[in-house]
Amino acid sequence: MATYLSQIINKPVWGEQGQRLGRCMDLLVEEMEQGAPALRAMAMQQRDGQEILVPASQVSWLSPAIILSTARPAVYQPRGNELWLRRQVMDRQIVDVEGHRLVRVNDLQLTRVSGNGHYHLTGVAVGTGSLARRLGIEGLSKRVSRLLGQDLTDRVIPWQDVAPVEADAPIRLRVSRERIRQINPVDMADLISEMDHAAGVHLLERLDDETVADAMAEIEPDMQVSVLSSLPPERAADVLEEMDPDDAADLLSALEDTERSSLLELMEKEDSVLVEKLLSYPEDTAGGIMTPEFSTLPIHLRAGEAMEYLRRSEHAQEDETMYNLYIVDEEGRLRGVLSLRALVMADPQTPVAEIMEDHPVTVEPLMPQRDVARLVAKYNLLDVPVVDEQGIMQGIVTVDDAIDAIIPTAWKKRLPRFF
Repeated sequence: MATYLSQIINKPVWGEQGQRLGRCMDLLVEEMEQGAPALRAMAMQQRDGQEILVPASQVSWLSPAIILSTARPAVYQPRGNELWLRRQVMDRQIVDVEGHRLVRVNDLQLTRVSGNGHYHLTGVAVGTGSLARRLGIEGLSKRVSRLLGQDLTDRVIPWQDVAPVEADAPIRLRVSRERIRQINPVDMADLISEMDHAAGVHLLERLDDETVADAMAEIEPDMQVSVLSSLPPERAADVLEEMDPDDAADLLSALEDTERSSLLELMEKEDSVLVEKLLSYPEDTAGGIMTPEFSTLPIHLRAGEAMEYLRRSEHAQEDETMYNLYIVDEEGRLRGVLSLRALVMADPQTPVAEIMEDHPVTVEPLMPQRDVARLVAKYNLLDVPVVDEQGIMQGIVTVDDAIDAIIPTAWKKRLPRFF
């Protein structure tokens, strides 16, 4: 039968002959990488006011009463790897990976193993039922809940899914990085926004660069800067390399000149060149919000050849949101636009030039962002190509970046994501 920490703290401690020895102040378990940690000691305040640590080997029962196997308890000597449940765990926040939210530790579940009689920490209670139990109003809360036709929830997260706890660090779920990576970047951003700065950085430090980059793209700009500045410079540069170039440029533009230059120097040359090109344009222009990641096709190809070309193209491999394909001549001038759907549905022998749209809407790099947004809305575009005076492709502006000028970021993030 499970016992809860709230049922033990401040309760009397009795000796083997029924004499009162003191009261329980805390429990210590041995922190471990896997499984349910065993009880190592109980912090007991003696009747004279002094506090001692009683070894777990002398704790016979924790419930329904705390009973020791001796009248003269020994003193446990801490080894430095113990976890104080009341002091370090109770009331802390953990990440509920399944619900994609932060939850508070209302109580802790301990279970007595029938074979050896030892107590183990087996779970974290986070439901309303555990809070009511801790406040001593569990019975009243159940009656009120029944009258209202509601359930008094008492959800317990297994301790094996809770990460090791450091004294000054937040509690983290011990789930695999793969499970955390499965959280949608928008949900991850919401989680980090709910955390304090230290906890948010602590969570991001556990993730790989790609996952951090995806989450960073969804965080509010001020927090982006704060989080990036908290990472070691080399790690920050790696994260910037994983971000879309336009997002990385936006983030870097908010930094001080010295910090921005240092991070650009640490980035791979190919990535830093792309970002620096974007930084050279005013931030409220087509050039400032465009992304240089797009897919092109030579105009002389047939549909079947174009499909094979895309499979081999490094640029196409980097284009995670491929929707439109840009048809260019040998000099890189834009000659037409072709949707990926149209290419897939075309006869393999059909020349690309026959199925492309040969008069696409384009914008120049210095066109104001608001004008770009109006064009996108007018022609119902998902992206618009950016070309220079010679008609050479420089990048594309996606609809989400275009409308950022007229729709607040918080509302834009609620829209369906195409890119």
